[in-house]
Amino acid sequence: MTETATFPVTLTASAARRIAEIVAGEPAGTLLRVSVEGGGCSGFQYQFDLVDGASGDDAVIERDGAKVLIDPVSMAYLAGSEIDFVDDLIGAAFKIQNPNATASCGCGTSFSL
Repeated sequence: MTETATFPVTLTASAARRIAEIVAGEPAGTLLRVSVEGGGCSGFQYQFDLVDGASGDDAVIERDGAKVLIDPVSMAYLAGSEIDFVDDLIGAAFKIQNPNATASCGCGTSFSL
């Protein structure tokens, strides 16, 4: 596992709390993986998965004991991003503030470069 490079991905306190809540109900060693895949209405979309461990080349983002895994390909698209968890009138969801995105869809789950 590697640490993030020059433009790290960060977690807000809200995201760290929610991640800790999610994995607390899962088997020991469960981690949240954030990745970028082709698709969505803007070209790329964020994917959130629970996995049972890290791959050797994953970046590990940590805050307040919560950990997020990001593979090297996705890290290229996510460098400098902030992962947040928002709970408002519209609903509760993870939101990624991505400085690399030139456009995004209305729901914030897909983006283009």
